[in-house]
Amino acid sequence: MTRRLWARMIRCAFWVLYNPLARIYDWVSWAVSLGHWREWQRAALPELRGRQVLELAFGTGDLLLDLHKAGYHPTGIDLSPAMGRFVQRKLAKVGLALPLVRGRAQQLPFAGASFDSVLCTFPAEFIASAETLHQIARVLCPEGRAVIVAMGKLVSNDPWARLLEWLYRITGQRGPLPDLRPTLELLGLKHRAMWVRVGSSEALLIVIEKKVDVSRALEYTGTYPDVTLYTTR
Repeated sequence: MTRRLWARMIRCAFWVLYNPLARIYDWVSWAVSLGHWREWQRAALPELRGRQVLELAFGTGDLLLDLHKAGYHPTGIDLSPAMGRFVQRKLAKVGLALPLVRGRAQQLPFAGASFDSVLCTFPAEFIASAETLHQIARVLCPEGRAVIVAMGKLVSNDPWARLLEWLYRITGQRGPLPDLRPTLELLGLKHRAMWVRVGSSEALLIVIEKKVDVSRALEYTGTYPDVTLYTTR
């Protein structure tokens, strides 16, 4: 009961931060990561393929700007209207008008094989949905790749870092992550997980690859397996 209550409280806090308090999201993310948040996000960029990139749950849009500066052609989708408006204003200040869509990852409003890469950083529970993974497989081009930054971890002996990691643990943020393997295997997608060193921290990346012969990933309409759990290190 206590864990479920904690989980509900955390979800509620994230909803408030992501909607009415969207303007302070950048500050909060910087504070809870000791300034590593943006580094954790950018750790995904070397794993991308091609130039057409879809970012799921783009948040405050900083990674969209990074993608544009790096020569990619990013499109963003997010369910929060507050975040959408915030990012539109942020882009307008630098003279950019990138394609932004309000919608759900479980129902992506894009044609099949539209993107070379799909990117998502620090996603909520939606990323473990079989429907989301099916949609990712559908919109990826053959040989395309999805990159998920699942979490960041402070590994220094700094007292503040140890305090934050303790807070992460007692609030359930260091518990098991959803095991995506059953659904990915069902869809014919290859995947790997790896920790990437980022300064005095680490980022956990999940890289999903779509091969040419996985037409079933586009056509599968049957039932999906229940998501099980595995424990992060």
